[in-house]
Amino acid sequence: MSKSLQAVDQMVPGANLAAYVQAVSSIPILSVERERELGEDLYYNDNLQAARELVMSHLRFVVHIARSYSGYGLAEADLIQEGNVGLMKAVKRYNPEKGVRLVSFAVHWIKAEMHEYILRNWRIVKVATTKAQRKLFFNLRSAKKNLAWLSAEEAQAVAQDLGVDVKEVQRMEGRLSSRDLAYDMSADSDDDDAWQAPQAYLEDHSADPALMVESSDWQQDSETRLHEALSALDERSRDILAQRWLAEEKATLHELAARYEVSAERIRQLEQNAMKKLRSAIAA
Repeated sequence: MSKSLQAVDQMVPGANLAAYVQAVSSIPILSVERERELGEDLYYNDNLQAARELVMSHLRFVVHIARSYSGYGLAEADLIQEGNVGLMKAVKRYNPEKGVRLVSFAVHWIKAEMHEYILRNWRIVKVATTKAQRKLFFNLRSAKKNLAWLSAEEAQAVAQDLGVDVKEVQRMEGRLSSRDLAYDMSADSDDDDAWQAPQAYLEDHSADPALMVESSDWQQDSETRLHEALSALDERSRDILAQRWLAEEKATLHELAARYEVSAERIRQLEQNAMKKLRSAIAA
């Protein structure tokens, strides 16, 4: 084992990032022949030592990719660790018979892990969930580095280029321009700025005991009035309401008309009259 490989084995990006970067940069890049030899050894023989050497020799590329995402406000060491996971997934799936260099194949897996990490941690509330939203998030944020708020024409151009609706572009632009806000006021807040914290104006009144009792009493009283009003109706009117409003498979006017041997218009009139009586009883 070379000294550079041993040095990487003894550290992780978060412990001493500068030393880690120096160590991975000192690992020699594999030649085409050596990479193919290791790839075949892993692919056909499941040689874990070959997999390890393939991973180690490509750690420098993970660092390079991680630095391209430095503008997201996340720790570079964390991005590198996530990218290393993607690199290992790529090595596991690498097929040397395809004739593609490992670095070209692994870029997708490295970026995928970094993207997932960024979307999980960039904001408290997740800003993108669908594949289209994720694509829009990274492309729009990259474009916004050199642009102010998009004009209608620019938003339309972005939408057409990415194959999404222009409203999605505008909605994502708003998310990118927003920021997280702590719910509680900070420890050093005074009375003059304490009102700005959400805890000062986002109150939950649903747990107020007085309101809960009032709501419960109102619901119980309404149910009592409804039962009394239904009891006061004649049997035919109660059945019509039950068939028209309470049954899983609601009866039609014509079906009820055939049952009671009256016209459909008469069934409609009986239904309306019964409903008026119920409303009056509940509102009284």
